[in-house]
Amino acid sequence: MKRKRQTIMLKLITVLMLNIWAIPADDILSPSINILAELEKITNMESRIKSMENEMEQLKTKNTAQELELKALNVQMNERKIKMDELVRENQAQAKKLEALDGTMNYIQTKTDEILKQNYASKVAFSTSLLSSHGPLSSLHTLIYKHIFLNVGNAYDASTGIFTAPMRGVYMFVVFSKAYGGRDKAVVAGLFKNNEHVFSTYSRHDGGFISASNGVSLLLEKDDRVNVNLYPGYYIFDNEHHHSTFSGHLLFQM
Repeated sequence: MKRKRQTIMLKLITVLMLNIWAIPADDILSPSINILAELEKITNMESRIKSMENEMEQLKTKNTAQELELKALNVQMNERKIKMDELVRENQAQAKKLEALDGTMNYIQTKTDEILKQNYASKVAFSTSLLSSHGPLSSLHTLIYKHIFLNVGNAYDASTGIFTAPMRGVYMFVVFSKAYGGRDKAVVAGLFKNNEHVFSTYSRHDGGFISASNGVSLLLEKDDRVNVNLYPGYYIFDNEHHHSTFSGHLLFQM
């Protein structure tokens, strides 16, 4: 900077000397030429140039500082952008986890509902008694057990005496049959599945009460029908004390 000012001063002095040389000798000695005033102008100009140089240096310093600030801001912005991208990725991952969790919860809820529904639907049991005596009759006769002790699942129809399987599964059935009187009051009652004989209860006695019982487990398809038939020429006894009963329940689904 010092060399630059010296160069400017030399140029100004040179210009001044050229101007002086260009002036006639008489004019140099004339009082209209004030060398000191010209030198003062040069000095003032130098001061102004120096001041401008200082201002330029200050502006340059400020610009440098602003550039550093801008760089720092850019670094901060990049760091924040990186953090924002990380947060976005984390949020997306969490959203996927929540979505998967929702799917799992919905699956669990669906399965729970299905299990509860199956458990409710699989509760099948009934127990009945005749309430009155029947026979002897000339043909096979379906016994209608009218007194209901239990009918969970409503699979037994008290108006027909028929049990209808609500689902495929293994069921157990028990029949107790009783008769009263002499040899002509023998009891023969059989369990039928879809009108096919499965087992019989049989008892004959010379007098008094006689009874027979039997039971079986059957694999039934949905809508299979089970009932008890009294055979022709035989007799079965019952009253309000429930001597003759027909019961069954679902053991498990298949």
